[in-house]
Amino acid sequence: MNDRLSAPQLALAVAAALLLPVTAQASGSPSGHYSKFDRVLREAAAAPSPRAQRVIIQTRSASERAALKKALLAHGDVVEAEHPSLNALTAVVHGEDLAALAADPNAAVVSSDTDVSVTGETPVKKTKAAKVRKATHVIQELFESKNAFPGSLREALGADRVPYTGAGIGVAIIDSGIDPNRDLAESIAGFWDFTGGGSAPAAAYDDYGHGTHVAGLIASSGRLSGGDFRGVAPGVRLFGLKVLDAEGRGRSSDVLRAIDFAIANRNTKGIDVINLSLGHPILESAATDPLVLAVERAVRAGLVVVVAAGNVGTDANGTAGYAGILSPGNAPSAITVGAVDTRNTASHVDDRMAWFSSRGPTWYDGFAKPDLVAPGVGLVSDAARSSSLLSVFPQLAVTKNGKKFAMLSGTSMAAAVATGVASLVIEANRVAHPGGYPTPNTVKAMLQYSALPVLANKKFDEVESLAQGTGEINVMGAVQLAEAINPLARPNERWAQFFIPATFIGGALEPWSQELIWGSELISNSSVIATHSALFDNIVWGTLRGDLNNIVWGTLAQFDNIVWGTNVVWASNLVWGDSAIGVRVDGENIVWGTVRGGDFDNIVWGTLRLDSDNIVWGTLRDAENIVWGTLRDSENIVWGTLRTTAVTAGGR
Repeated sequence: MNDRLSAPQLALAVAAALLLPVTAQASGSPSGHYSKFDRVLREAAAAPSPRAQRVIIQTRSASERAALKKALLAHGDVVEAEHPSLNALTAVVHGEDLAALAADPNAAVVSSDTDVSVTGETPVKKTKAAKVRKATHVIQELFESKNAFPGSLREALGADRVPYTGAGIGVAIIDSGIDPNRDLAESIAGFWDFTGGGSAPAAAYDDYGHGTHVAGLIASSGRLSGGDFRGVAPGVRLFGLKVLDAEGRGRSSDVLRAIDFAIANRNTKGIDVINLSLGHPILESAATDPLVLAVERAVRAGLVVVVAAGNVGTDANGTAGYAGILSPGNAPSAITVGAVDTRNTASHVDDRMAWFSSRGPTWYDGFAKPDLVAPGVGLVSDAARSSSLLSVFPQLAVTKNGKKFAMLSGTSMAAAVATGVASLVIEANRVAHPGGYPTPNTVKAMLQYSALPVLANKKFDEVESLAQGTGEINVMGAVQLAEAINPLARPNERWAQFFIPATFIGGALEPWSQELIWGSELISNSSVIATHSALFDNIVWGTLRGDLNNIVWGTLAQFDNIVWGTNVVWASNLVWGDSAIGVRVDGENIVWGTVRGGDFDNIVWGTLRLDSDNIVWGTLRDAENIVWGTLRDSENIVWGTLRTTAVTAGGR
């Protein structure tokens, strides 16, 4: 029997996996007694016979952490790790102890130690061999492509036209490892294995293959391919932090420890950028999500953090779907990257969004994500010499000069490309302004501002911002901007030299987006990047700053009226009000919903929380479709479409 998924089946399977926790929540609200738990734990605690759970417990202080640890051990629970930076513990808690944990005043927030993977797809507990097949066949078709870039990725991106290679920049790849082959061995500056609760230095290896592919896109020397598959920034130093096993899976707690390691060793080892081409479904607000909090700490410490948006962009019919961003891609300050298909041409005009690329907004908080997109379809890069990915699916292999490579697609690949470009930008800024150092927010701003808008069709209509952010990453433009901006300038002093906001791509002059998505505000003023240096300090991206006095973590206080929609259907179109999500109003604010007769009382990014207290998008199956409806538990109102009967309710 052929268990290989078709493209529609794959999209449906991953979408359904991401929505399972939401469906359960819609079917019945657990007691408020478990309000400090994330969605999965609330559901588990409400079961008649709760099972043991792996949890990450946050406390308010070191003393509370110590008291909680003592209480857990007294209950016979297992404390597996401590996370001092978060004042948190990772523990395995008996099911019958969940109620006690919920009542313990020392436990401020309790989150699932959720499995992470390269797709964010929920794992199925089976035999090891079956799990390997599951992990790989879910991404098999997603990662396949009939055509690859003709020649070097650096050439296709225009990176060969800039005088930088990422020299002196340190990149931590938190993934399945790095195979020290001839393309990568000289770039590997250190390797640590965090799987199985460890954190010891180790000889570099990759038993799955994903991390090696990511590393090659970033830093391959191109020796094995005669230069054809050279990485975007072949001069960087790589630090391999292994958190995914031979099945491409890991635990959130291991990712937490790896991020904390990168923060602690940023200065001593010279780490500048973190690449996170992995994730899991969002189960709680960004304000409490442990991975999001870790990413925000990294950015505050001066690290640029690049995260894959996720591969949940369409339904079974190929219709665009929304709210598929993974954690920690919902971290406000992360550079969250979606994927674009370049059609294997030098021209930018024919580039289109990749069908699988996750769109915003983010669950719970409604943040505007992704931040931008990068090439992520049919990318050839290094293959680990012994990996479960290629051993199970040899058709992913590409042979060049008698050597084996892998051709994959996904937002993981797009994030790797963006990581390489960010490295070039940091190097360019340091070279142009000795003694200066661009903050992570400045790097993010330069990438967004210089991005090239992605078109939806030949009529030059642009793709909505919930899909592309500010546009497609632009190597030459970002480097030009990096050379122009002086990070040593004093606050509110003009810090950018003259630059032309356009780049020659494929013989045509392509204008930059000249936009930033700052919280829920779309900033299109060209003077922002030239004069507002204070805007790009390492604060949480989108928070209160300067003249943007209404913005706090993606909310606009002035918009307090929410127009609710009546027809939210994944299978035909996701509509909020009378039009698709992602409408721009007056070129200033990006809103959800519709403009009725000049009435601008719509939903603005960040003002709606997608949780059980407001609105829940559930999944209802019929023979052909997955329908996204909305449910208010207290009123028992279902909006959307059930089977063939439309059930609607208006109001607020």
